[in-house]
Order: sequence, then structure tokens, then C-alpha cells
Amino acid sequence: MRRLTSFCVTFGFLGAASAGLALAAVGTPSLHVSQKGRAFQPNALNVSRGARVEIVNDDGDLLHHVYIDAPDFSFDSGDLKPGSRTQVVFTVPGTFAVLCGIHPKMRLTVRVDGH
Repeated sequence: MRRLTSFCVTFGFLGAASAGLALAAVGTPSLHVSQKGRAFQPNALNVSRGARVEIVNDDGDLLHHVYIDAPDFSFDSGDLKPGSRTQVVFTVPGTFAVLCGIHPKMRLTVRVDGH
């Protein structure tokens, strides 16, 4: 009986772990953009519609802000403290200027294709 219990516990654990890996592999990957040195790095992206872009404030002492103000797509993160992050999912095709509301020279251009 003890062997059977051990087998069931092991099999159940491996099955759950495998299912978790399968679910993780199916999710939409995030593209990473850093806000550092009063710049977006990289400063341009080409993505497919539905892409998820994670923007991280990698500056140790500066607040940043992320916003998009386009006729067919808008986003506003609010202030981002050092180390914080926000995600933008681009649901419509087009070319979008992603800006920092605190540092006006910061600009990220995201081109979203319709596929």
C-alpha cells in the first residue's frame, strides 16, 4: 500500500508540473522594454497585434510614466516608481508613440501589424 501511495503522489505531482509547463508555453510572451537614463531601451519595436510589452522602470532614483494617446488606442500607467513595471497589450494595428509623461524627450515607437 505504501508503494502505491508513493507512486500516486509522485505521478500526481509530475502530472501537475507538466500541465503547468504546457500552460506557460501557450501564453503570449512579453517583450521587455527598459526605462533607464531617461530613454526607452530599445526605442522601437515591431510587433503583431495582441503583443504584450512589459515596460520596467530600471532607473534607481527617477519616476517615469508611460502613456499612449492615439485616436484608436490609449494607455496610461500613472507614475512608475523605480523597479516597478507595467504591461501594455497592443490590440489594434498601427504605429504608436509611447511617451513618458515626466521626461518629454523619452519616446518608444511601436509598430503593430494586423496579424
